Amino acid sequence: MGAPLLQLTGVSRSYGKRTVLHPVDLSLDGGQCVALLGHNGSGKSTLLRIAAGRDKPTKGKVTFDGRPMTENDARVRARVAVVGDTVACYPDLTVRQHLQLVAVAHGVEGADAWIDHVLADRLLSEHAKSLPSGLSSGQLQSLLLASALVRPRDLLLLDEPEQRLDPDARRRLGDLIAAEAADGVGVLLVTHHAELARAVADRVLVLREGKLVADGTPDEVLSDDAADTTWQTGVAGAAR
Repeated sequence: MGAPLLQLTGVSRSYGKRTVLHPVDLSLDGGQCVALLGHNGSGKSTLLRIAAGRDKPTKGKVTFDGRPMTENDARVRARVAVVGDTVACYPDLTVRQHLQLVAVAHGVEGADAWIDHVLADRLLSEHAKSLPSGLSSGQLQSLLLASALVRPRDLLLLDEPEQRLDPDARRRLGDLIAAEAADGVGVLLVTHHAELARAVADRVLVLREGKLVADGTPDEVLSDDAADTTWQTGVAGAAR
């Protein structure tokens, strides 16, 4: 057995005397989806940034395919796609030009045909010539997802990708995540939506005030009769 695609061992993060993430262990293989649930400020996004190599843990270590994870590693840039929780676009580039830029940067062959496919998949074909200023918040979120899909990836890190999406778009997001895992991509998903986690995740971790309070299968963690329900207020409700 080889090393997990992504492994976090005893990872914690402090800022001065304030600990925002207590020690967490997490491993993720290709074809697996792990979901992180929790309230705002629970440490989910901090853990995702550390997993992406965009922040360094105060203690512990992170490896990608058996090697230390760092954002500056060419292998990481080539094989890890991240969709953050903020929308960052070039104001003077159209939707298609954004995707062309990503495709060129990653040496994608047959880019035009693949871009057409991704635009259709994310329901952006009619907006291919639009600038970001002409898009709705949901369409901007779809553009972020499309930018990740148009490039090669072995690991997909998603920080609340359901934000700004309507119910139908969230359903299609679930289909997308399931398809990524079926294609062998490892997916780490930060979300507020318990229903999305239940639909796509193999494993669910719940953080509360920076501490891991639940870890198991969706049925174990999200069942109505789960023994520890201290984290559920607000999290399960967010899915409704």
